[in-house]
Amino acid sequence: MNALNKTILFLTLLFTHQFLIGQEGMKIKNKPGGIFSLGVRAPLSAFNDGDWRNMGTGAGGQFRIRIAERLNTDWFFDYVTGNVGNFASRTDYHIGWSVAYYLGKKSPDEVKVQPYVIAGHCFDYTNQKDNNNRSNFSERWSSAVQAGFGTHFNLTKRFDVSTTLQYMIHMGTDIRAEKDVNNVVVFEKQSGVNLEGHIFFNLSLNYKLVDLW
Repeated sequence: MNALNKTILFLTLLFTHQFLIGQEGMKIKNKPGGIFSLGVRAPLSAFNDGDWRNMGTGAGGQFRIRIAERLNTDWFFDYVTGNVGNFASRTDYHIGWSVAYYLGKKSPDEVKVQPYVIAGHCFDYTNQKDNNNRSNFSERWSSAVQAGFGTHFNLTKRFDVSTTLQYMIHMGTDIRAEKDVNNVVVFEKQSGVNLEGHIFFNLSLNYKLVDLW
């Protein structure tokens, strides 16, 4: 476990402990709109042509601003890393937003398990590097849209564990990494705009901080 993952794990445990023991000390206004939540997240990305050996994993943060009883928004940042075979690595940065619509007949605040549909948009920076020659790399900026399903597991009135499973489509120049006949890693940027799609899973811990209005 590297230093970044250790730091994230420590902050996650601290975040969970402090907010779970502080449940009774804060009050939320008796209306759904305006609730501001803060959270940490752990993304899992099936990019690299869906090769499960090259799954991307990472960490990030998010905040939510709830608009109405059944409508919430997520604003997030992700740092994701993964392998490209055994000869290169990939790093992705996501910054974006999503809108969630709560399903079911009961009020979202009255249930322990709350499913929802979610869709949104993000900007993405990708960097791929040769494992043996870090000066050999290629990078790109792209835009992406994503949509899928999610679930809140409401452990308390303020604290939830949430999961989402979405399909993300990147719109931008695609990068392909491969070895040539001389066993040298070559990065090829395909011309034009390509659509690169992959499954994106996310696990998050979230705490309702304040009602803004």
